[in-house]
Amino acid sequence: MTKTDPALPAGPAAAPRADPEPPPPGGVLWTIAGDVRALLMLPAAFTMQVAHPAIGAGVDEHSVFRTDPWGRGERSLRSVQLWVYGGAEAAEEGRRVRRLHREIQGTDTRGRRYHSLDPACYGWVHATGFPVYLYAGRYLLRRFTPAQEQQLYREWLQVGRILGIRDRDMPQTIEEFWVYWARMLAEEIEPTAVARELVATDVPLPRPEGGTAPVRFLLRLTWPLLRRAFLHLRAFVTVGYMPPQARAAIGLEWTAAQERRLRRFSTAVRLLVPLLPERLRYLPVARAARARWRAAR
Repeated sequence: MTKTDPALPAGPAAAPRADPEPPPPGGVLWTIAGDVRALLMLPAAFTMQVAHPAIGAGVDEHSVFRTDPWGRGERSLRSVQLWVYGGAEAAEEGRRVRRLHREIQGTDTRGRRYHSLDPACYGWVHATGFPVYLYAGRYLLRRFTPAQEQQLYREWLQVGRILGIRDRDMPQTIEEFWVYWARMLAEEIEPTAVARELVATDVPLPRPEGGTAPVRFLLRLTWPLLRRAFLHLRAFVTVGYMPPQARAAIGLEWTAAQERRLRRFSTAVRLLVPLLPERLRYLPVARAARARWRAAR
């Protein structure tokens, strides 16, 4: 009998697992995700996320969105930008997000046990971005061609992989996605307390604390008026840029007069933003990535 050398591996060593690739430079997501107009789209996606019974309960119990909304928003926005524009950092940011959610668990609004990384919950967080980009993009950007919709969905699947979601836990085609979307809206999505709070105009909102001393002084003086204006604008764009099927599932009202206002507002934004210089048109992470890409080419 031949004796095996204990210093040698008994079989072939497993190859190190490669990090998932982020969306490609120059793709559809590169064009839209870092544009400042994305700031108007994200509230609709976030509200759709927390309308899930488990995600709403998790945010209600574990998030600082009430006590530190500005800090939380800034951190979340940077994270989303890194998923698309982070290059080698994208996969590490995805791992950081998973570590952050590893201990979040509890009981959802229907009395069911949940864990935030359960694919049924975590997958919905990822899924909400695609329909919002499509729907809000018609107002703020342009109507995508069928080929661009297909490309956008393929790139959004890449974002899901960055977040650590397995392919088997994501619809792999647009056709499968819309079946999943309809089922989630019919069976899971509801007007949770957090979802209602995010479209309310009479809730407490701490003023931002950053900026220079004169800016902080002005904020203290004007915050009551600014807070009211901000909450009304947030509610308006959140409900307006949310796909109508999701509005209905959450029980949000939207009138013909509001639709006319949204179209006028969106037309002004759609015409103005392309005239801005790049330093104002793109968010910082996206702007830096675009500059690196141009230099490399």
